[in-house]
Amino acid sequence: MPLTAQVKQELMRHRYPTGRLRAAELASLLRFAGGLHHISGHIVIEVVLDSPELTERVRRGLAELYGAPAQLVESVGAPGEYVLRIPRGGEILARQTGMTDTRNRPVRGLPSALVNGSPEISCAVWRGAFLAAGSLSDPGRSSALEVVCPVAEAAMALVGTARRVGVVTKAREIRGSHRVVVREPEAIATMLRLLGATHTLEEWEEVRHRREVRANVNRLVNFDDANLRRSAQAAVAASARVERALEILGDEIPDHLRQAGDLRLQHRQASLDELGRLADPVLTKDAVAGRIRRLLAMADRRAKELGLPGTEANVPDSVR
Repeated sequence: MPLTAQVKQELMRHRYPTGRLRAAELASLLRFAGGLHHISGHIVIEVVLDSPELTERVRRGLAELYGAPAQLVESVGAPGEYVLRIPRGGEILARQTGMTDTRNRPVRGLPSALVNGSPEISCAVWRGAFLAAGSLSDPGRSSALEVVCPVAEAAMALVGTARRVGVVTKAREIRGSHRVVVREPEAIATMLRLLGATHTLEEWEEVRHRREVRANVNRLVNFDDANLRRSAQAAVAASARVERALEILGDEIPDHLRQAGDLRLQHRQASLDELGRLADPVLTKDAVAGRIRRLLAMADRRAKELGLPGTEANVPDSVR
């Protein structure tokens, strides 16, 4: 089951200890999934929902909390949409749920009783908003928990309710659509926990952990590959320079420097530490590095005196 549908299934199983909290969820759901229409001089409320289970939850809530009968009408929108219409008492219901003020003017955000309510009220508001227009994507770079909002004021109100429960969210306008987005993985996990989607949270966290482990392994593999590549290129460059140094200096090389140069050419892929152990007597890697450095410097000085290309001349372009 997609994560969004899974979260909604869990939220629909939530039961409230008081009618006040249940009413907060329903008011939020009407705000984010509903709309007001004027028909023959009367206010009619319509709610567009995405599942028969949610439709029944809303219908039952309207009847039990407000005594408002709702009719399921045929949707002319996208497949899978369910439209509930409250044809009678819409004006009173709109005022009771905060969709209009006392003068019957539409409220663009959320009523202050919901925005400034308790943490429990804030969680109920977020449950209603998510059930109406929420989504949760898989964990990863672009993971997000978001709610599509009808207007900017509703988005800002939802940001405020999230702040009251300690979750950082952002209101964004994306291609003309107002959204409230939770991006940080820890914030997403906190919000799911507060809403009560604990089973989805466990699954989401497990997928997140697997992907993080896989990403770390890939980073380490790529890091090791890069190190090996750089080491190989350095060995090729060093061998080429040593070879050129021996050509330039001929017999004018001190024995200890020639020994270091010969070791480099005989064991081209060996590390300095390995070259030191192969020397007779055994040398430290710093001693080997110092002797090769002096050999190259001596050869470069001699090449300059003679007007010849230096030790860099033999290094292939591919490893420069």
